[in-house]
Amino acid sequence: MKNLNEYFGSNIRDKNIVVTGGTTGIGKATAELLVSLGAKVLIFGRDHEDFNAALEEITTNYPDAELYGAPADVTNEDDIKKILDIVDLEMGGIDILINNAALSAQGITDSDDWKYVIDTNIKGYIDFAQQAVSRMKSQKSGHIINVGSMSAEVRNPESTIYVTTKTAINGFTAALRKEINPFGIKVSLIEPGAVMSDMQPGTKEEQREKIEKMEMLDADDIAMSILYTLSQPKRCDIVSMQIRPLLQII
Repeated sequence: MKNLNEYFGSNIRDKNIVVTGGTTGIGKATAELLVSLGAKVLIFGRDHEDFNAALEEITTNYPDAELYGAPADVTNEDDIKKILDIVDLEMGGIDILINNAALSAQGITDSDDWKYVIDTNIKGYIDFAQQAVSRMKSQKSGHIINVGSMSAEVRNPESTIYVTTKTAINGFTAALRKEINPFGIKVSLIEPGAVMSDMQPGTKEEQREKIEKMEMLDADDIAMSILYTLSQPKRCDIVSMQIRPLLQII
């Protein structure tokens, strides 16, 4: 067995990584972890304050970090072009895509903005995956991680729209892997249970209490799962991973 520092860092160091929805929650925790291992990371999110706060916190913790990004919305074509320009002109390409930008939603009887949620949670994933693959094909390597949700399995009736989007991501990931595997590109699905985030009901303090009770995960738990997935040798392909809080009975 290799030295663990080398094991977890060898596939990360100096890689160009894009994290959609990288300004809060799972995305931010993942970006900070990858930066700490020497990756060049691009983050973005639609909220300007969240973006600036994430940028400041990560660069404060890691002054030598190569961190890129801008406020951007995955449903906006001009914003997508802005992010891709940074990828191509400043970073010099993309090795890893972590599709994470998503919104919560209730059922069809309670949701008025469900079309925007669909565009964010499904179209946003497809758009960035397509752009990543177009850049990865020539290098015969790459890794796309789609962050899904256990909601695709639980199918809670109070969140029909969200369940629909995460079920779609489950199927999209499985088919995409078969499509682009011949190009040497890995595709993995990470499906968390309840994770502390802005998408969860309740205050931050209430969510921290759930973490203490082992009824909820911390965003760092998912970041570590993503790191483990990315750290495997080329011969080893983690297709899907489900991570649940110990006492969240699903």
